[in-house]
Amino acid sequence: MNVNGKPMRTIWLDAHNPGVVHIIDQQQLPHVFEVMQLRTLADVATAIKDMHVRGAGLIGATAGYGMYLAALDAPKTNIDAFLASLEQAASTLQATRPTAVNLAWACSRQLTNIRSQMAAGLDVEALIQVAKITAQTIADEDANFCKRIGEHGLPIIHKLLQQKSGDTINILTHCNAGWLAFVDYGSATAPIYAAFNAGIPLHVWVDETRPRNQGASLTAWELGQHGVPHTIIADNVGGHLMQHGLVDMVIVGSDRTSYTGDVGNKIGTYLKALAAKDNNVPFYAALPSSTFDWALEDGVHGTPIEERAADEVTHISGVAESGPAAGQVTKVRITPETSPAKNYGFDVTPRRLVTGLITERGVCAANAESVLALYPEKRTLVEQHKAVHTNSKDGGKRVVSTS
Repeated sequence: MNVNGKPMRTIWLDAHNPGVVHIIDQQQLPHVFEVMQLRTLADVATAIKDMHVRGAGLIGATAGYGMYLAALDAPKTNIDAFLASLEQAASTLQATRPTAVNLAWACSRQLTNIRSQMAAGLDVEALIQVAKITAQTIADEDANFCKRIGEHGLPIIHKLLQQKSGDTINILTHCNAGWLAFVDYGSATAPIYAAFNAGIPLHVWVDETRPRNQGASLTAWELGQHGVPHTIIADNVGGHLMQHGLVDMVIVGSDRTSYTGDVGNKIGTYLKALAAKDNNVPFYAALPSSTFDWALEDGVHGTPIEERAADEVTHISGVAESGPAAGQVTKVRITPETSPAKNYGFDVTPRRLVTGLITERGVCAANAESVLALYPEKRTLVEQHKAVHTNSKDGGKRVVSTS
């Protein structure tokens, strides 16, 4: 996608130094565009945990490159020690952000490929190249899958255009599921970009998405870079807009979706889905197959919900317009010092509220049969997990603190 008219991805390997991974530092946006270098496993873990990178697809791609950087630093003289080091690296990465399933998926894919090639007799240096190729493949697939999500979502928007006799299509989105959340194109924004590029008149309502304001700071920034008309709104405005016919569809992303169609996404998504249902507004979730959790049947009660530091709620960052810090990014408190705060990062939208899932293989209903019809190769895996977990249902949401 575009940054000042220049096509870019969110993550890439240095062309001259294969031990350096570059990322767009999302902590600095929208006020400062800055590229950050990752050289070690610790750099990658910090980048994910502190949200220099965020978004399901990009977290997965970053983890893939993190495993490659870990391979570069792993013991070279003993192949068993090499593998043990990478297994520890995977554990370190998976502990950084619990909700996005792409993280564990990317680490597992790296380990599976490396173990397979170990069994084939490859030495450590060759295994490092396996890790490098796997990381690049994960990133390339992410971009390609998101492009295809756009292609499959485009007919939905085109149908709305016909129903409105060519009038502007108003789309509401929550959080950032744009190209900044993936390697390129995005999930929720991929159909938007495809429609805009096809000349369809559209306008995007951008939820600010408290507490970290990914909508106001990231979605708005990237839509502006691409020239897509948009308006930032407070999180609580969406229901009002739907009541008054000002939203034609809702598209959100996902950090973890059960194979039965329950959609885990940024906190506040569930409330948008309820408002959409009440006002007969189509509600779609867009996601690549790497975001499905094939072991998760009940997403509402089984999705691990990340609880982040309270200061994301009690404080806010922005550019000071006056005073000694004018022009600088500053952090200010917006709550009483003695008032506690809770910061749940995600909620889960039940499948009954989801009109459809837009994937790289097509659009399907939010239920197990429809999902598995698109991904028939996953049926055996699903049945195996169901057999193992039949008598071990979780009694409630799992809350995982990363504060």
